[in-house]
Amino acid sequence: MPSRKVSPSDDAWLTTGGGGARLGAVLAVVGIASGGLAAGAGARTEGSRGGGAVFVEKPKVAKVSCLRRCASRKRARAGSTLELSGSGLSDARRVIFHGSFGARDDAEAVVGTGSPTRLNAAVPIDAVTGPVSVETGADTRSQRTPPVRILPPPPPDSNPTPTPVPGFRQRGAPRLETGTSRTKAFFGAQRTVVFSYRILDGRAAAVRVELVRLQDGVPVQGWKEAIPPAGAVQTVVWNGMLGAAPAPPGRYAFRLIVAGRGGAVARSTQAGDLSRDAFDLVDHQFPVRGRHDYGGAGARFGTGRAGHSHQGQDVFAPCGTPLTAARGGQVKFRGFHRSAGNYIVIDGEGTGVDYAYMHLAEPSPFESGDRVHTGQRIGAVGETGNARGCHLHFELWNAPGWYDGGRPFDPFPALQAWDSYS
Repeated sequence: MPSRKVSPSDDAWLTTGGGGARLGAVLAVVGIASGGLAAGAGARTEGSRGGGAVFVEKPKVAKVSCLRRCASRKRARAGSTLELSGSGLSDARRVIFHGSFGARDDAEAVVGTGSPTRLNAAVPIDAVTGPVSVETGADTRSQRTPPVRILPPPPPDSNPTPTPVPGFRQRGAPRLETGTSRTKAFFGAQRTVVFSYRILDGRAAAVRVELVRLQDGVPVQGWKEAIPPAGAVQTVVWNGMLGAAPAPPGRYAFRLIVAGRGGAVARSTQAGDLSRDAFDLVDHQFPVRGRHDYGGAGARFGTGRAGHSHQGQDVFAPCGTPLTAARGGQVKFRGFHRSAGNYIVIDGEGTGVDYAYMHLAEPSPFESGDRVHTGQRIGAVGETGNARGCHLHFELWNAPGWYDGGRPFDPFPALQAWDSYS
């Protein structure tokens, strides 16, 4: 692939459908020029009970703007309020978010009656970047708009509910409850793993949480906690770091140690048994979240191409299959290239490696400088650019990075390893 310096602007996709004119900065998030993109000027008629016809105006969407809770000037996110303006909108009942490809990632928002020229809609939690359309009570639907950029939320997470522990407890020590948010934790997730605990009775004098490496039973990190009110749920969030470096992949467990006012001690685990509140820490997630295959010999790294060799590994999957960040980090580049199609490059946190994803169905909603979490959706499988068949072209580059002096290396072994557990 040629140097990124020859790639078109990141905003090249924000163009009108008919004339291809660039959209002006006057629009808040995405502007849709009314000339070539609105539905045709037609309307339809429906039979009335009296045998006549009732005029039904076909809805047209000329502009989409983000009003509240926007991710940025150009991007919406789950929970944002969008304003759609145009004509024929008074009978609107639904706003359909069409996603990247096909109906598999469509979402919809039910709206109240709007004015003929304006309506508001909340972005659903599962909406992704893609066009939108309006459907009226007469089952008439507007033409789809160009893609609306929607920043996806991090993978869902919640605080675990503590449950009683069977661990060691001296007479007079407080009773304990604990819980851990997941059994498989991905480094670089928004919250790698969360430990919750509750002290039910007895007056605690000291509270400590330890993170234990199960390989040898050695505590690798500890938290000295403030004395909580009896019965209040407390949480400890671990980000997967040990000091300034990522923790090695492996199996870990949390251990809660509470000393009562009289000196009696309770622990959340029995001596020699650390299976409670244990989890596996892994460093990557396989990026293609659906059925897939690795193609034939021509899909491999190093295969000959016209004037160059293949610099990545192709992973074939149906168009529209979600793509997630294999490793969280900072977005270095995002754009469109005639060969790569829609692409995004992420500097993997703590790795010194750049991760490049190409041929995305739509432009990624992320921008250069954004923080991406492991497992967060960055786009969908497509065949944009110079691609034959729907697939992800995936590259790994060593430091100093993608077309910045680094060199690509074969990602196939890593992909196979990540595929085996995620």
